[in-house]
Amino acid sequence: MFNRLALIGFGLIGGSIARAARAQNAVRSIVATARSPETRKRVAELGIVDQVVETNAAAVEGADLVIVCIPVGACGPVAKDIAPHLMKGATVSDVGSVKGSVVRDMAPHLPDHVHFVPAHPVAGTENSGPDSGFAELFVNRWCILTPPEGTDKAAVEKLAAFWRLLGANVESMPPDHHDLVLGITSHLPHLIAYTIVGTADELSEVTRSEVLKFSAGGFRDFTRIAASDPTMWRDIFLANKDAVLEMLGRFSEDLSSLTRAMRSGDGKTLFDHFTRTRAIRRGIVDIGQDSAVPDFGRAHPTLPVEPLPRPYAADNE
Repeated sequence: MFNRLALIGFGLIGGSIARAARAQNAVRSIVATARSPETRKRVAELGIVDQVVETNAAAVEGADLVIVCIPVGACGPVAKDIAPHLMKGATVSDVGSVKGSVVRDMAPHLPDHVHFVPAHPVAGTENSGPDSGFAELFVNRWCILTPPEGTDKAAVEKLAAFWRLLGANVESMPPDHHDLVLGITSHLPHLIAYTIVGTADELSEVTRSEVLKFSAGGFRDFTRIAASDPTMWRDIFLANKDAVLEMLGRFSEDLSSLTRAMRSGDGKTLFDHFTRTRAIRRGIVDIGQDSAVPDFGRAHPTLPVEPLPRPYAADNE
């Protein structure tokens, strides 16, 4: 679909894109770069890209698809860095979890002769680094495209087809609407998880060993979410603070209502609330957005079922 794919940044998402694109023959060649020499060295050792280069400029030379796979706070400077080196007609995209700030930070630097199609693959695990990726990460997960007004429709559809080839479902929406939706479905849950795990760690009446030993399923799920990359999530909360603060305000109001119900012994309010939220869970299961197995191990229906070679293994295999 593309001749040369350039990946700027090579963590869980970048590494999974490389593995999936290679498995599906989506591109002829893949070039990658990363900020640290240690990461670049490890990517070269893994052997899952055709070339590893030291600079962003070298990575994008001759690439007709450039995907920026770095924390959203760094996207603006990188766009400025690569702009003079982008080939005419190239598609430039990203994988950030916030889209409004990415559009505002990247678009002013990109030349008119390229197509800017921001994207957000809604997939991931708590692991990070070049070893954490796996080809099946995007299978049956959503990838949301947020092209600015006036973006070439053929370029948008070509990138959508690329993500579908990697196994994703694709939908488009305006950047600001994306940020509101993800504020409630992803960002606020992460903020709550970070808070709850931090509160447990600070309890003087409960030892850390007891927290670890007696963790019930709900707390274990919170710890998995709270183990996500700190740099990435710091940037997400700062970049999408308006939407997250709005959702946090609504959440606080609902929490106050439940608090009053418990204090007054109002079982009906509690029961009605839990019944309504249970229906949301059932709806997620009904539309196929739940998985009986962890993300690693989900097989792509068009890929061989034999295990990937050892260099491709994820940290949580």
